[in-house]
Amino acid sequence: QLQFVESGGGLVQPGGSLRLSCVGSGFPLDNFAIGWYRQAPGKDREAVACISNYDGSTDYADSVKGRFSITTDVAKTTVFLQMNGLKPEDAGVYYCAALPPIGTTILVMSKWTVENWGQGTQVTVSS
Repeated sequence: QLQFVESGGGLVQPGGSLRLSCVGSGFPLDNFAIGWYRQAPGKDREAVACISNYDGSTDYADSVKGRFSITTDVAKTTVFLQMNGLKPEDAGVYYCAALPPIGTTILVMSKWTVENWGQGTQVTVSS
C-alpha cells in the first residue's frame, strides 16, 4: 500500500517560510501526481497543491496561490511544498497523497478518497 512520510513542519511567525517534504515509503513517485492536503483543528481536510510527476502540471488552492510552490526533485522521489508568506490560517497538519498522474487538480483532490494517510507534519503560524 502507498504510504508517505511528511516532514519539515514547525513553528514560524506570520510572514515566515517553511519547506515541507514528502517521500514515498518504499516506492517511486514518478507514476503519480502528488497532492498536499492540510487539516486545521476542528476543520475538514482541504486540498492545498498538487503536481503531476507525469507531465509536471501543478494546481493550487486559491488561498495559497502566489505564496506556495510545489516541486519535485529530479529523481522524482521527493515532493516539496515551499510555503512563503505564511498566515495563521495556514496552520494545521499537512499530509501528502498519491493521485492519478493525469488530470489531477485541486477539484479532483477534494473529491479523492485517500485510503491511508501518513502521520503528517505540523505547521504552526504564530507570533
